[in-house]
Amino acid sequence: MSKRTDSNGYTMIFAIVMVLIVGSLLAFLASSLKPSIKENERIEKQQNILYAMGINENDESSANFVSTSIAGQEFKKYVKKQLVLEGDKISESEDAYLIDVKKQQANAKAGKVRKLPLFVGEKDGKTFYVAPIRGKGLWDAIWGYISMDENMVVQGAYFDHKGETPGLGANIKQRYFMDDFIGEHLMTENGVFKGITVAKGNNDPKNDEKTDYEVDAIAGATITGDGVSAMIKKDLALYVPYFNSLKK
Repeated sequence: MSKRTDSNGYTMIFAIVMVLIVGSLLAFLASSLKPSIKENERIEKQQNILYAMGINENDESSANFVSTSIAGQEFKKYVKKQLVLEGDKISESEDAYLIDVKKQQANAKAGKVRKLPLFVGEKDGKTFYVAPIRGKGLWDAIWGYISMDENMVVQGAYFDHKGETPGLGANIKQRYFMDDFIGEHLMTENGVFKGITVAKGNNDPKNDEKTDYEVDAIAGATITGDGVSAMIKKDLALYVPYFNSLKK
């Protein structure tokens, strides 16, 4: 008698067995690759922070990180302190760059004290303060790192996104956009925090005016630009007490 392989029972058993096999393989691969994924995330965060400090391999037009092979070495060389601001408490941590900003934002919404990482770097005799920011673009999350001096004047910026529109909102990670933030003031002379607005119809397209608290928007990316403005104002405002303490 021939074995029947076209019955519903056989199909169900075959499907269940295949699901179990594939599921087991995927679980094994996920477990095996987890250390590599974590290591890549760690290196990428170091590269982001260094980029905001102006330590990169940029050419005339494109934005390029320092290579992965030297990122850790360069991070140790230029980042002198990793601080964690937690309410009125300031502490140092060698792993502050691994703090999950998204999780800390959720903690704040739940009424918990938020941990704010701040990286103090030195380059060419100058001190840089680098803070991570995170917000929402048109389609999904956007984030970045802003490098500032002691007066909260921007020294460098790096932005990235999860799923913004190619050629439009995705251009927040293009050098021409990120470079516009260099030199922009976040606070007034009287110490009032203003942030920076990505402004459509900005009257300073060459970005010569650095105390107008605006940079030129990306054409066709209004919502993504609004997201960048919002995360800068919302997240960097939390660091104002620390910068005020530097002047005491």
